Amino acid sequence: MRGLKAALLAAAVLAPLAAHAEDAPPAPHVQVVPGFADFLAIDGKTVWATNKGRVEQWSVKGKLAEAPMGRPCGGMSVDFGALWVADCPENAVKRIDAKTGKLLATISSGIANQREGELNTVTGAGSVWIGSDAAGKIARIDPATSKVVATIPVAPGSWYLSFGLGALWAVSAKEQLLQRIDPATNAVTGTAPLGKAPGFLVAGEGAVWVQEQGDGTVARVDPATMAVTARIKVGDNLKWGDIDTGDGKVWLRTTEDQEYVVIDAATNAILSRVGKPVGSGALRWTPQGVWTSAHDVHTLTWWPAK
Repeated sequence: MRGLKAALLAAAVLAPLAAHAEDAPPAPHVQVVPGFADFLAIDGKTVWATNKGRVEQWSVKGKLAEAPMGRPCGGMSVDFGALWVADCPENAVKRIDAKTGKLLATISSGIANQREGELNTVTGAGSVWIGSDAAGKIARIDPATSKVVATIPVAPGSWYLSFGLGALWAVSAKEQLLQRIDPATNAVTGTAPLGKAPGFLVAGEGAVWVQEQGDGTVARVDPATMAVTARIKVGDNLKWGDIDTGDGKVWLRTTEDQEYVVIDAATNAILSRVGKPVGSGALRWTPQGVWTSAHDVHTLTWWPAK
């Protein structure tokens, strides 16, 4: 009887601990990545990362492949069977076979922000898009021919791009402006004023979300009316971070206070602040979890979903 009482008492003590353990998120999987792993692009269960003089493909089991480049810069896209990435010294977009890592084409598109390398190569409407001139131009590339087929005039300093909700979206940090571009006409069809030092953006979960880096806020823009319907205060600033959407949420890579923030796309409420601050890096969401990079501490982290 005494043994039974002891067993029951132990079970009673351990039950809350077990329940708490079940509620706890899975532990992140951290890998050391030598060099300067920064921008990320999802490729199925793997992720591509820019690094010094190369791009690399990683999984949770380690590095799978790499492809040499001059200086890969900016956000990348995986589409049409290829990785599309800007090469700043060559002033061009590289098309790399996503399966073999072989260079398939070099497209002389121009790059709008060569010096800093803060930009995006994005895909949508059967095309590849990149800010191609700091004076205000976006190049549209046909993946069937690997050639520039259109040049779109936009506000000066437009190099932050996202494609979603049926349009191409471009942020001009210089003009503090969001622009909606119709892929059917290659024309700007609407604009919205933004706060200080706007940067990376994402179109998804029913809105366009823009980092207002100088204000520490995320602006929510209605894609139809171009009205700023909310501003979500995250911190003192949001410089050098990243942003993505998925699962009804906005996923925001930060530099200060934490590694990333999760925002409810329906209520605009901050749901969680995850990890410790580890400096600048990128973030990409998948249904299975989130990838983040932290080039200052040379890590690539997989955060599995519950």
